[in-house]
Amino acid sequence: MAKTVLITGASSGLGEGMAREFAERGYNLALCARRTGRLEQLRDELTERFAPVSIKIRALDVNDHGQVLEVFRGFHEDFGRLDRIVVNAGIGKGQPLGTGNFEANRQTAETNFVAALAQMEAAMEIYRGQNQGHLIVMSSVSAIRGMPGNVTTYAATKAGIASLAEGLRVELARKRSPIRVTTLYPGYIRTEINEKVKNTPFIVDTATGCRALVRAIESEKAEAFVPGWPWRPLGFIMKRLPLPLLKRMV
Repeated sequence: MAKTVLITGASSGLGEGMAREFAERGYNLALCARRTGRLEQLRDELTERFAPVSIKIRALDVNDHGQVLEVFRGFHEDFGRLDRIVVNAGIGKGQPLGTGNFEANRQTAETNFVAALAQMEAAMEIYRGQNQGHLIVMSSVSAIRGMPGNVTTYAATKAGIASLAEGLRVELARKRSPIRVTTLYPGYIRTEINEKVKNTPFIVDTATGCRALVRAIESEKAEAFVPGWPWRPLGFIMKRLPLPLLKRMV
């Protein structure tokens, strides 16, 4: 029986790329995003290429927390089971603190942390009922340490959801639950969100990055830096660098 994966923010970027990779592997897809026109195009393309994969789509604004619960429950009813849920939707806004751009930082915090919390709540409601499932939380290598300037709030939100995921792993391990939780720390992967950013060392294209993400998801490790090289050793180093050295890197 084919497994089913739910992906939020699936109309573009990493969400769209992972949908393509999962479809190629024979997964059924539950795809949601605000832009349903793009979801419809993606559904039609993947259905034609990878039949008999089953693909369902729904509109979702993750900042509508009640709608998150409704959409996740609706997909669960559609397929009868959700094997993997990828908390992917997010934004890359952000400005240095104290520069009169609170609104951009607020939107980043609400979308990347509070909305992610709502998605995790909805996913775990389903998984506790099923007594099985694999929750994937999309963090970032920027979560390893506090980041300066435009990335300060973004990095803090990614650190926050990584902490949520770790706390959940501890709880489930204590209960010896079969539910698994994976935190992904992507490095620079070229998408719409960063296409205009110039300082992007070790960047890989979307297809390469999403292929690595899906491989990491299927491994079901607790945490994974993606791509593993060079981000796994860099993450190790960044976590331990004293501030005078760290400021030269970031």
